Amino acid sequence: MSNIRTTARTAGVAIRAVLVMTVLLGLAFPLAITGIGQVAFPTQANGSLIRSDGSPVGSALLGQSFSDKDAKPLPQYFQSRPSASAYDAAASGGSNLGPSNADLIAAIEKRRTDIAEFEGVDPAVIPADALTASASGLDPQISSAYALLQVPRVAAERGMSEDDVRAIVESHIQGPDLGFLGEERVNVLQLNLSLDAATGTRG
Repeated sequence: MSNIRTTARTAGVAIRAVLVMTVLLGLAFPLAITGIGQVAFPTQANGSLIRSDGSPVGSALLGQSFSDKDAKPLPQYFQSRPSASAYDAAASGGSNLGPSNADLIAAIEKRRTDIAEFEGVDPAVIPADALTASASGLDPQISSAYALLQVPRVAAERGMSEDDVRAIVESHIQGPDLGFLGEERVNVLQLNLSLDAATGTRG
């Protein structure tokens, strides 16, 4: 009888502990963290969404394609870094091909040829980030060098002066984190939205 009472008491303590911890860690803690996030970091807590005319058009953290239905790059827009996942957040990842892999080498050379023709530049001046996909396949930024390389083509397509387009690019250049981590970069979606705003067009 004593063993039954001990077992029942132990079970009761365990059940109460589970209920208390469920309320604290499964309800109160998540709600508190969500509340803090919404108050202190609302943009980050909501996915760093970028809006145009009040509607979300993407995230500052996720790259996207600026191409037509046939996957051809739209010449009036700055182009993103190549993506091994076709900019699909559900399939984020790189190609996992090594630098000596024949398929990777062929892909890079094709990109070099295509970009040189598209931009009307010497293949030798094309930056590395324009030729290689990132590890995530979702990089939202390109190097400032790649952005500036695209200025003449975008300016011609939009009927703008190169100086005006270059000024917009330069206003979007982000420096290295903490002043020394990484390189200068440009968020492609934000840059293209600024161009649309400057010319009164919509993507």
